[in-house]
Amino acid sequence: MQVSGIYQTMFCQLGQQPWLEDWQDSPWEVVYGGILVQNTSWANVAPSLQNLKRNFNFDPISILSIENDGLIQNIRPSGFYTRKSQTIKHVLEWASQYDFSIKEIHDLGSHRLRKELLSLVGIGPETADYIMMYAFERPGFICDKYSRRIFDWFGYQLPNGYDQAKQKVEQELQLNAKEWQNFHAMIVNSGKRIKTKKEFVNEFINC
Repeated sequence: MQVSGIYQTMFCQLGQQPWLEDWQDSPWEVVYGGILVQNTSWANVAPSLQNLKRNFNFDPISILSIENDGLIQNIRPSGFYTRKSQTIKHVLEWASQYDFSIKEIHDLGSHRLRKELLSLVGIGPETADYIMMYAFERPGFICDKYSRRIFDWFGYQLPNGYDQAKQKVEQELQLNAKEWQNFHAMIVNSGKRIKTKKEFVNEFINC
């Protein structure tokens, strides 16, 4: 099956994912969430985001100005809090050169934006692409563990390397940013619920 077939089959069964509508209070929530979800589940991220919203309203200047220990206390539920607090600070220090302007960062070319994100300690390809897609509306494929499992069950072999897999899928499927977001959301939705090939067949065989 081609990538377009995977997309159409999943959309036939799952459709537009409702949680994509107004699920974030601020693009900064996406940035923090993309860092905090590393090596943990979203259930552990949610309390940390609630703390950052309640105590700082996600304001990047306020969060950058607090001591690391203070930030750690707010994000402790997410685990790996020392490393993640440092990464958040690195990202905010980078954003300060753009006066924390979401518009100014958004207006950077996609290649430059991704390159700058990847230059920051603690930001790998998956996190960079997540931030680009959801905070800055950049189209693209996020090749996470769920993607590899779902694509494999569809009989599509992704290249081993992250960037190679990303490039291959993007060459075969042209979507706008919202459609890529929904594709990723469908994959995550399925990956969390479907644990076996039998469950996968039962879910998608009729589309």
